[in-house]
Amino acid sequence: MFGTGKRTGGRNGMWNAGAAAVVTGILLTGCSSTPEPDDKPKGSESAPASATPQVPTAGALTEAQLKAAALADGQKIGKYTASEYTLGAPLGEAYTAVPAVCQPLVSLAKDVADPDPAAEVHRKVDVPDEMVGTTVAVQLRAYGADGAATVLKNLTAAGKQCAGGFTEQRAVAQAQYLKVETLPAPKIGDEAVAFRFTILDVKGSLKLYEYLTVVRSGTTTLSFRGEITDTKDIGGVPAEVITAQWEKFRGAAKA
Repeated sequence: MFGTGKRTGGRNGMWNAGAAAVVTGILLTGCSSTPEPDDKPKGSESAPASATPQVPTAGALTEAQLKAAALADGQKIGKYTASEYTLGAPLGEAYTAVPAVCQPLVSLAKDVADPDPAAEVHRKVDVPDEMVGTTVAVQLRAYGADGAATVLKNLTAAGKQCAGGFTEQRAVAQAQYLKVETLPAPKIGDEAVAFRFTILDVKGSLKLYEYLTVVRSGTTTLSFRGEITDTKDIGGVPAEVITAQWEKFRGAAKA
Protein backbone atom coordinates (compact mmCIF):
# COMPACT_ATOMS: atom_id res chain seq x y z
CA MET A 1 0.00 0.00 0.00
CA PHE A 2 0.79 3.71 -0.19
CA GLY A 3 3.41 3.53 -2.92
CA THR A 4 5.11 0.40 -1.65
CA GLY A 5 3.70 -1.89 -4.33
CA LYS A 6 1.12 -3.32 -1.94
CA ARG A 7 -2.60 -3.31 -2.52
CA THR A 8 -4.75 -0.36 -1.45
CA GLY A 9 -8.10 -1.02 0.17
CA GLY A 10 -9.99 -1.60 3.38
CA ARG A 11 -10.37 0.51 6.46
CA ASN A 12 -7.11 -0.72 7.98
CA GLY A 13 -5.06 0.50 5.05
CA MET A 14 -6.81 3.78 4.35
CA TRP A 15 -6.51 5.72 7.61
CA ASN A 16 -4.02 8.60 7.80
CA ALA A 17 -3.83 9.60 11.46
CA GLY A 18 -2.40 12.99 10.50
CA ALA A 19 -5.26 13.90 8.18
CA ALA A 20 -8.61 12.88 9.61
CA ALA A 21 -10.53 14.48 6.77
CA VAL A 22 -8.87 12.30 4.15
CA VAL A 23 -10.91 9.11 4.26
CA THR A 24 -10.88 7.47 0.84
CA GLY A 25 -12.40 4.27 -0.38
CA ILE A 26 -14.86 4.34 2.51
CA LEU A 27 -15.41 0.83 3.91
CA LEU A 28 -14.80 -1.28 0.85
CA THR A 29 -17.65 -0.19 -1.39
CA GLY A 30 -16.29 -2.21 -4.29
CA CYS A 31 -18.78 -4.97 -5.11
CA SER A 32 -17.95 -8.60 -5.77
CA SER A 33 -19.88 -11.42 -7.34
CA THR A 34 -18.97 -13.67 -4.41
CA PRO A 35 -22.18 -15.06 -2.85
CA GLU A 36 -23.04 -13.98 0.68
CA PRO A 37 -22.18 -16.51 3.35
CA ASP A 38 -24.65 -17.72 5.93
CA ASP A 39 -24.66 -16.16 9.37
CA LYS A 40 -22.92 -18.99 11.19
CA PRO A 41 -19.78 -17.78 13.04
CA LYS A 42 -16.51 -19.36 12.01
CA GLY A 43 -14.34 -18.16 14.86
CA SER A 44 -12.65 -21.47 15.56
CA GLU A 45 -10.30 -20.85 12.66
CA SER A 46 -8.86 -17.77 14.35
CA ALA A 47 -7.46 -19.46 17.44
CA PRO A 48 -4.05 -21.10 17.72
CA ALA A 49 -4.44 -24.69 18.84
CA SER A 50 -2.49 -24.69 22.07
CA ALA A 51 -1.77 -22.37 24.95
CA THR A 52 1.69 -20.91 25.51
CA PRO A 53 3.41 -19.70 28.70
CA GLN A 54 2.38 -16.39 30.19
CA VAL A 55 4.45 -13.23 29.92
CA PRO A 56 5.25 -11.80 33.38
CA THR A 57 3.25 -8.69 34.24
CA ALA A 58 5.39 -5.64 34.89
CA GLY A 59 5.10 -1.90 34.34
CA ALA A 60 3.78 -0.52 31.06
CA LEU A 61 6.13 -1.19 28.15
CA THR A 62 7.66 1.72 26.27
CA GLU A 63 7.13 2.36 22.58
CA ALA A 64 10.67 1.10 21.92
CA GLN A 65 9.89 -2.13 23.74
CA LEU A 66 6.65 -2.56 21.80
CA LYS A 67 8.52 -2.06 18.53
CA ALA A 68 10.99 -4.75 19.52
CA ALA A 69 8.09 -7.09 20.31
CA ALA A 70 6.10 -6.33 17.15
CA LEU A 71 6.28 -8.15 13.84
CA ALA A 72 9.22 -6.80 11.83
CA ASP A 73 8.78 -4.85 8.62
CA GLY A 74 9.08 -7.40 5.81
CA GLN A 75 8.68 -10.43 8.07
CA LYS A 76 7.12 -13.39 6.26
CA ILE A 77 4.28 -15.36 7.84
CA GLY A 78 3.31 -18.08 5.40
CA LYS A 79 1.81 -16.27 2.41
CA TYR A 80 1.55 -13.02 4.39
CA THR A 81 4.06 -10.20 4.88
CA ALA A 82 4.20 -7.74 7.77
CA SER A 83 4.83 -4.06 7.15
CA GLU A 84 4.58 -0.68 8.83
CA TYR A 85 1.80 1.79 8.16
CA THR A 86 3.57 4.54 6.26
CA LEU A 87 0.74 7.07 6.70
CA GLY A 88 -0.21 6.47 10.30
CA ALA A 89 -2.34 4.01 12.24
CA PRO A 90 -5.69 2.60 11.12
CA LEU A 91 -8.98 3.36 12.86
CA GLY A 92 -7.79 6.46 14.66
CA GLU A 93 -9.56 9.13 16.65
CA ALA A 94 -12.04 9.86 13.85
CA TYR A 95 -13.61 6.42 14.39
CA THR A 96 -16.14 6.41 17.21
CA ALA A 97 -19.18 4.35 18.15
CA VAL A 98 -22.79 5.15 19.01
CA PRO A 99 -23.67 4.14 21.67
CA ALA A 100 -20.36 4.82 23.39
CA VAL A 101 -20.29 1.45 25.15
CA CYS A 102 -19.48 -0.08 21.75
CA GLN A 103 -16.33 2.06 21.31
CA PRO A 104 -13.80 -0.70 22.17
CA LEU A 105 -15.07 -2.70 19.19
CA VAL A 106 -14.25 0.18 16.82
CA SER A 107 -11.04 1.81 18.02
CA LEU A 108 -8.80 1.77 21.10
CA ALA A 109 -6.86 4.82 19.95
CA LYS A 110 -5.98 7.65 22.30
CA ASP A 111 -8.62 10.36 22.76
CA VAL A 112 -11.51 7.99 21.97
CA ALA A 113 -10.84 4.98 24.20
CA ASP A 114 -10.87 4.63 27.97
CA PRO A 115 -8.28 4.03 29.26
CA ASP A 116 -5.77 5.64 26.91
CA PRO A 117 -2.76 3.50 25.99
CA ALA A 118 0.59 4.75 27.27
CA ALA A 119 2.28 3.60 24.04
CA GLU A 120 1.20 1.79 20.89
CA VAL A 121 2.72 0.26 17.76
CA HIS A 122 0.89 -0.69 14.57
CA ARG A 123 1.63 -3.29 11.90
CA LYS A 124 -0.18 -4.39 8.76
CA VAL A 125 -0.15 -7.99 7.56
CA ASP A 126 -1.33 -8.87 4.06
CA VAL A 127 -0.31 -10.46 0.76
CA PRO A 128 1.68 -7.86 -1.22
CA ASP A 129 0.18 -6.87 -4.58
CA GLU A 130 -2.98 -8.90 -3.93
CA MET A 131 -5.92 -6.72 -4.89
CA VAL A 132 -8.55 -8.79 -3.10
CA GLY A 133 -7.19 -10.52 -0.03
CA THR A 134 -7.11 -10.60 3.73
CA THR A 135 -5.53 -7.71 5.61
CA VAL A 136 -4.87 -7.82 9.35
CA ALA A 137 -4.19 -4.73 11.44
CA VAL A 138 -1.92 -5.83 14.31
CA GLN A 139 -1.70 -3.36 17.16
CA LEU A 140 0.33 -3.62 20.37
CA ARG A 141 -0.69 -1.28 23.18
CA ALA A 142 0.87 -0.76 26.61
CA TYR A 143 -1.15 0.45 29.59
CA GLY A 144 -0.39 1.57 33.11
CA ALA A 145 -1.74 -0.09 36.26
CA ASP A 146 -4.77 -2.24 35.43
CA GLY A 147 -5.52 -0.45 32.15
CA ALA A 148 -5.10 -3.52 29.91
CA ALA A 149 -7.39 -5.58 32.14
CA THR A 150 -9.96 -2.79 31.92
CA VAL A 151 -9.74 -2.86 28.12
CA LEU A 152 -10.58 -6.57 28.07
CA LYS A 153 -13.41 -6.01 30.53
CA ASN A 154 -14.82 -3.23 28.33
CA LEU A 155 -14.49 -5.39 25.21
CA THR A 156 -16.38 -8.23 26.87
CA ALA A 157 -19.15 -5.87 27.95
CA ALA A 158 -19.34 -4.32 24.49
CA GLY A 159 -19.65 -7.73 22.89
CA LYS A 160 -22.74 -8.41 24.99
CA GLN A 161 -24.39 -4.99 24.96
CA CYS A 162 -23.74 -4.32 21.26
CA ALA A 163 -24.69 -7.77 19.95
CA GLY A 164 -27.71 -6.32 18.16
CA GLY A 165 -25.61 -3.75 16.31
CA PHE A 166 -24.46 -0.14 16.57
CA THR A 167 -23.30 2.78 14.42
CA GLU A 168 -19.67 3.52 13.55
CA GLN A 169 -19.09 7.25 13.08
CA ARG A 170 -16.20 8.37 10.88
CA ALA A 171 -14.76 11.66 9.75
CA VAL A 172 -17.09 12.01 6.75
CA ALA A 173 -19.47 9.05 6.91
CA GLN A 174 -20.94 6.31 9.06
CA ALA A 175 -21.52 2.58 8.79
CA GLN A 176 -23.94 0.26 10.53
CA TYR A 177 -22.81 -2.83 12.43
CA LEU A 178 -25.73 -5.21 12.04
CA LYS A 179 -24.46 -7.90 14.40
CA VAL A 180 -21.65 -8.54 16.88
CA GLU A 181 -20.94 -12.20 17.66
CA THR A 182 -18.61 -13.36 20.42
CA LEU A 183 -16.37 -16.23 19.29
CA PRO A 184 -13.98 -18.68 20.95
CA ALA A 185 -10.73 -16.82 21.67
CA PRO A 186 -7.16 -18.17 21.37
CA LYS A 187 -5.82 -19.74 24.56
CA ILE A 188 -2.82 -17.46 24.95
CA GLY A 189 -1.87 -14.64 27.28
CA ASP A 190 -3.71 -13.88 30.50
CA GLU A 191 -7.07 -13.55 28.74
CA ALA A 192 -8.41 -13.02 25.23
CA VAL A 193 -11.64 -12.15 23.41
CA ALA A 194 -12.73 -12.60 19.79
CA PHE A 195 -15.59 -11.21 17.72
CA ARG A 196 -17.19 -11.45 14.29
CA PHE A 197 -18.84 -8.32 12.86
CA THR A 198 -21.51 -8.15 10.17
CA ILE A 199 -21.39 -4.64 8.73
CA LEU A 200 -23.57 -2.81 6.24
CA ASP A 201 -21.35 -0.65 4.05
CA VAL A 202 -21.82 3.11 3.96
CA LYS A 203 -23.96 2.92 0.82
CA GLY A 204 -26.26 0.46 2.53
CA SER A 205 -26.02 -2.11 -0.24
CA LEU A 206 -23.39 -4.66 0.84
CA LYS A 207 -22.90 -6.88 3.86
CA LEU A 208 -19.26 -7.08 4.92
CA TYR A 209 -17.55 -9.26 7.53
CA GLU A 210 -14.70 -8.39 9.87
CA TYR A 211 -13.03 -10.16 12.79
CA LEU A 212 -11.40 -8.80 15.91
CA THR A 213 -9.24 -10.74 18.38
CA VAL A 214 -7.61 -9.05 21.39
CA VAL A 215 -5.15 -10.78 23.71
CA ARG A 216 -4.00 -9.38 27.05
CA SER A 217 -0.62 -10.23 28.52
CA GLY A 218 0.06 -8.35 31.73
CA THR A 219 -0.26 -4.64 30.98
CA THR A 220 -0.11 -5.06 27.20
CA THR A 221 -2.79 -5.88 24.64
CA LEU A 222 -2.25 -7.46 21.22
CA SER A 223 -5.08 -6.63 18.85
CA PHE A 224 -5.80 -8.29 15.48
CA ARG A 225 -8.49 -6.95 13.12
CA GLY A 226 -9.00 -8.97 9.94
CA GLU A 227 -10.90 -7.81 6.86
CA ILE A 228 -11.06 -8.29 3.11
CA THR A 229 -11.93 -6.03 0.18
CA ASP A 230 -14.80 -8.30 -0.78
CA THR A 231 -18.16 -9.46 0.51
CA LYS A 232 -16.97 -12.97 1.31
CA ASP A 233 -16.33 -14.14 4.87
CA ILE A 234 -12.65 -14.85 5.65
CA GLY A 235 -13.69 -17.09 8.55
CA GLY A 236 -11.55 -15.42 11.20
CA VAL A 237 -8.22 -13.72 11.82
CA PRO A 238 -5.59 -16.06 10.30
CA ALA A 239 -4.26 -18.26 13.12
CA GLU A 240 -0.69 -18.07 11.78
CA VAL A 241 -0.68 -14.28 12.13
CA ILE A 242 -1.83 -14.43 15.75
CA THR A 243 0.68 -17.16 16.55
CA ALA A 244 3.60 -15.33 14.87
CA GLN A 245 2.92 -12.08 16.73
CA TRP A 246 2.41 -13.85 20.06
CA GLU A 247 5.67 -15.77 19.72
CA LYS A 248 7.55 -12.59 18.80
CA PHE A 249 6.04 -10.77 21.77
CA ARG A 250 6.74 -13.64 24.16
CA GLY A 251 10.32 -13.92 22.94
CA ALA A 252 10.94 -10.19 23.39
CA ALA A 253 9.50 -10.33 26.91
CA LYS A 254 11.84 -13.18 27.84
CA ALA A 255 14.82 -11.30 26.41
